[in-house]
Amino acid sequence: MEIRLTFIIPTLATGGAQMMLWKLLSGMDRQSFLPEVVSLGGNRPLNISLAGRFAELDIPVTVLDFSTAHKACGAFLQLVKHLRQRSPDLVHTWMYHADLIGGLAARWAGSLPVAWNIRHSDLSVGVDRLRTRLVVRACAMLSRRLPVKIVCCAQRALDVHATLGYDRERMEVIPNGFDLARFRPMPDLAGEVRQELNIDPNALVIGLVGRFHPQKGHAVFIEAARLLIRNQPDTHFVLCGDGVDWQNPPLAETISQAGLGERFRLLGRREDMPRLSQGLDVATSSSLCGEGFSNTIGEAMACGLPCVVTDVGDSASIVGDTGLVVPPGDAQALTEAWRRLAILGAEGRKKLGELARQRMETHFSLPVIIERYQQLYRDLAVPPYTKKVLG
Repeated sequence: MEIRLTFIIPTLATGGAQMMLWKLLSGMDRQSFLPEVVSLGGNRPLNISLAGRFAELDIPVTVLDFSTAHKACGAFLQLVKHLRQRSPDLVHTWMYHADLIGGLAARWAGSLPVAWNIRHSDLSVGVDRLRTRLVVRACAMLSRRLPVKIVCCAQRALDVHATLGYDRERMEVIPNGFDLARFRPMPDLAGEVRQELNIDPNALVIGLVGRFHPQKGHAVFIEAARLLIRNQPDTHFVLCGDGVDWQNPPLAETISQAGLGERFRLLGRREDMPRLSQGLDVATSSSLCGEGFSNTIGEAMACGLPCVVTDVGDSASIVGDTGLVVPPGDAQALTEAWRRLAILGAEGRKKLGELARQRMETHFSLPVIIERYQQLYRDLAVPPYTKKVLG
């Protein structure tokens, strides 16, 4: 018998949470599970959304428009009606707004069992919007009534939200998983990538993958780059992600003021990260807050790259002893970590990268993570369990 699953997510714009959902569904046992996806934020053009990818998997996608308060009331009633008609065995919501809206809609639709998914760790007044913080507060108060389970992508995320008032007894950690056949070392491509980027084969190349957002710490990365160049002049920096291009005035101006225009490659959003990663020597996460489980760091490690990460979310536990960890917001510490890896030389970095790859194979292989989710769905879809929890 198939287990009917409804996944509710704020938007289909490409991001770490959305990509993990797509990876989960792309590997799911379709003989046992019948999934659908509901997006709350209105669709975006297909070139920046996952709608096309879900369609390729033959997974139905329903798009509701919660973009304004005026539209939200009608969209909420549409969602309730949709859930009543579909009557899924389990509703799995992803990210705060979907947790709140989807949880309430599932209750109105007939007390359908709901699992929440938390993709965030620390909240910051200077970075996270007031509306988001209010939604989190509401979720904390409702966490003992709406969800039968709360899945966190990182241990840090679980600890932070338990402190905020979420019901710890309903929480568990399932980390992100990675397609290790797609993300793998391909050293033969290194020269080709560097030629494309007009970077010398012997230069040190440091990469940062992430959308342009205050929590990603681009300004700290640029300041660390300025400090590093003093002693490591033959270093280049490759950045990519949504909004990470020369048409972004704040980013371009910060790089220009640091005098690093010739050292930076801003590539925007890329679909060829397994290939592009081959041209890097070091991957970096300079996040200041909010990071739960960094997809980009996991992908870089799978490609055999040593990583320097800030101690945000579960980044430190992801890299283990295969990379270096620095405090968030500390440009000097980030510079020193890069310098340590530069001193190791190509051979030393290669050995660390091999350990990083092994760590991903041992702990974060996608099939293992998918099976953990599938077992969770099997457990939660059993009526005696859901009836007991929902009361």
